[in-house]
Amino acid sequence: MNTTSFANLKLPETAIANLTQLGYETMTPIQSQSLPYVLEGRDLIAQAQTGSGKTAAFGIGMLEKLNPRSFAVQGLVLCPTRELATQVANELRRLARYLDNIKIVSISGGQPMGPQIGSLEHGAHIVVGTPGRLCDHLRKGTLVLDRLNTLVLDEADRMLDMGFEDDISAIIATTPDTRQTLLFSATYPELIEAISARYQREPVRVSVEAQHDDTSIQQFAWPCEVGNKAEAIHALLQKYQPDAAVIFCNTRQACNDLATEMKSVGLRALVLHGDMDQLDRDQVLIQFSNGSFRYLLATDVAARGLDIDTVDMVINADLPQDPAIYTHRIGRTGRAGRQGIALSLYTEKDSFRLQRIDELQRQPVKRMPSLPTVNPQKELAPATMATLCIAGGRKEKLRPGDILGALTVAGGLDATSIGKINITNFKSFVAVERSISTQALEQLREGKIKGRQFKVRRL
Repeated sequence: MNTTSFANLKLPETAIANLTQLGYETMTPIQSQSLPYVLEGRDLIAQAQTGSGKTAAFGIGMLEKLNPRSFAVQGLVLCPTRELATQVANELRRLARYLDNIKIVSISGGQPMGPQIGSLEHGAHIVVGTPGRLCDHLRKGTLVLDRLNTLVLDEADRMLDMGFEDDISAIIATTPDTRQTLLFSATYPELIEAISARYQREPVRVSVEAQHDDTSIQQFAWPCEVGNKAEAIHALLQKYQPDAAVIFCNTRQACNDLATEMKSVGLRALVLHGDMDQLDRDQVLIQFSNGSFRYLLATDVAARGLDIDTVDMVINADLPQDPAIYTHRIGRTGRAGRQGIALSLYTEKDSFRLQRIDELQRQPVKRMPSLPTVNPQKELAPATMATLCIAGGRKEKLRPGDILGALTVAGGLDATSIGKINITNFKSFVAVERSISTQALEQLREGKIKGRQFKVRRL
């Protein structure tokens, strides 16, 4: 018998069928260690990295405890950033597809309060959000947690690093003592121990290894002059030909400057940093994750919550000051059993940072003698997909199947040419192969989805 099969858990057949349909075949280590305790109602403190499958580890148990007929907040997930909150809420919606009329609301800062208040007034079963904005709603009385069953602190160490300790305490103070408290953290600093001791009852401890190791990610460092980074990145992309690469910069200004320099040498890259509004950030992540762009320039804060298994290369355009951040960055690649490559550009002044990274790891980053040169005759392959944006989303009750049907059944396009479909409150995004993007755009503009015509544009 396969002990890591979801079928071995005490879950309804409809839940198992939904997990199978979503591609959840066997449990990841954090899921197999956590889920039995979560389903028993035990408090849990779990050490797990981003990308380990922890959303399902707490989400499956949380959904099983819901009473769909009670429109009160029964599950609450605290996240450090808007990006992670959005990602967790979307995954919980997928996991909840076997249940009828479950409402999951994402509430984060940087977005208008009005629509959030409206969503909460109509009742929500699960709320996912950042501590600061959740406290705002608690003060206004628009969020009530007196019937909460399950509380999750996701990436708890990062929330504490960002100064959310008081907000977390204020939120927990409004919840019932009988709640189940699940704490997920990549590290175990003293503050995590203190929060666990204060708010958990006899928690079970589980721990899994990071999702990457020295063998799954090849690490190289290349010497580079400060003003030569765009050309260096161009040469490395030519050499390694990654399908998807995340390029890290230390500041948002460095991101913007490098994007401009890369454009001047013919490289198209998306940019993700903390100064962007939420709609733009969501749009960037959708285009990168669905294969419409190969390269993403990002700061560390903006990239938290970025969970895309298909990233096969990470480039450190700037080496971070903290070696632990380096480890977190390169963990974006080499996932799910795949091989990954981490490349770093460094100047003479950066040598001490490389040394600190070496000390943190089991083996040193391999120094390369000199950068390859750009071959002007060798063009990088463009992204295989293009993204179409439809001016309608959940509010118009659109579903992925409706859009797929409009393209394949009504439009006659091959379903294998259609990629990821993302539905947000007011917009929907569908990835199509670049070669048929014009045909797909015309079909959606001229045709109907659920009997209605929508405005459609190519991003």
